[in-house]
Amino acid sequence: MRRKDREIEGVDESFDILIRCDTVRIGIHGEKHPYVVPVSFGAEMADGKPVVYFHCAKQGMKLDLLEEDARVCVEGDTFIKVETTEHGITTRYESVIGFGECRFVEDEDEMAHGLRLLTEHYGYGDYPVERCAGFGNLLVGKIVLDEITGKRNLPGNPTAADRDSSESD
Repeated sequence: MRRKDREIEGVDESFDILIRCDTVRIGIHGEKHPYVVPVSFGAEMADGKPVVYFHCAKQGMKLDLLEEDARVCVEGDTFIKVETTEHGITTRYESVIGFGECRFVEDEDEMAHGLRLLTEHYGYGDYPVERCAGFGNLLVGKIVLDEITGKRNLPGNPTAADRDSSESD
């Protein structure tokens, strides 16, 4: 990472950013080009690794491509604001990128667990996912992130131009 001053070190801190994201995007190896799809998600730490769960229909391009190659990239971000600085403007944000493999959960208890994490993430933790009419009509994907990294530019942090001018003073 070029901007080491913005790098997030440590899985726990990157996971903290991940769970604050509204949506994650999954990058999948496509036939001609990469395929990126935004998904609703839930997440947890398991055995020291972030695990992302999402749901989807039982057919579609995402599934076709994942059958060919289960390796994925997961990206999430939180936009805070655009801010004027002495040297221009900057965007304040936090973001994470992780890499892992996607598999689809077959065990109903684990499916319910993944869906519960998803509903909790969006503030509906009491929703009875097992009784949902669509429960039998969907798939639950599980991505264990073997690698994850984060980056941030928060309000109050100096921009590169601000640092460069103060270093020359």
